[in-house]
Amino acid sequence: MTDGSEVVHGFPHLETVQAAITALHRRLSYDGVLSYAPSLAPVDAAFSDLDDLHLGTQRVARALVHHLRLPDARMIVGFREMEHAAAVELAAGPEYFIELNDRFRTHRADIGAALAHEVTHVLLHRLGLGFAGTRDNEILTDTAAAYLGAGWLLLDAFREDAVSSQKLGYLTPEEFGYVLAKRAVLLDEDPSIWFTSPQAYTAYTKGRARAGQDSTRPPLTAAGWAGRRAYAKHRRNALENGGRSAPGLPYAFEQAPDGLRVSFACPTCHQRIRVPVRGRVRARCGLCRTVLECDT
Repeated sequence: MTDGSEVVHGFPHLETVQAAITALHRRLSYDGVLSYAPSLAPVDAAFSDLDDLHLGTQRVARALVHHLRLPDARMIVGFREMEHAAAVELAAGPEYFIELNDRFRTHRADIGAALAHEVTHVLLHRLGLGFAGTRDNEILTDTAAAYLGAGWLLLDAFREDAVSSQKLGYLTPEEFGYVLAKRAVLLDEDPSIWFTSPQAYTAYTKGRARAGQDSTRPPLTAAGWAGRRAYAKHRRNALENGGRSAPGLPYAFEQAPDGLRVSFACPTCHQRIRVPVRGRVRARCGLCRTVLECDT
């Protein structure tokens, strides 16, 4: 939880975020990811100052449990002084104990955001899905929360002005926007209409712009002129060097028995796709079923 200190912006964790999206598709399957539509409704996370603190918190926790398809999980939520926004005790269940920072007693509008992260921890624990290392695992949790329809609350909790700031979660605001934009394209959903924070909307538009770049890179036919020209140069170099391609490119060439092939990340789920280098090719991602028009 960043409260009053400088907020990190940009896309420093993008590679891990993309790996998390791939991992979710592999663990849940295409149909499993689609089952998390629509997103959690704003009314289900709404929390008025007139609501009873504990009853309201339990109501929001139950809504998140239902949305994330954990019907036999019970969240017992308490409050205490702590450094982080929240913590959850991961056990066999069905009861899970969540502790929220005492500041949420008076910042009730953000209780849903804090709970979204912790309940997603429970989901990933039950799925047996995790990354090595605390940092990467927390990024996976934020990504899963956003990609599965609950994490827009985490971005909406972001506020920043000249004298103060607040951010929940491990992703930057723009990275939250990136993941939400990926979900929006997949499920034809516009999360921006739910934002109450102007800074959240701005971060979402920046993340959406970055997500759009994934669909306009060679060898996809939607790539721009400059990208197509660079791709042609790299393809020619690969042909001259036995299939070897320069490092650091968003695509890679390799020599196969039937000729040169190019591999690149699916713009939807980021699984690597390999297609023959033979001009116009239509490829279908085996993981997320996205049909891709390529000019190899």
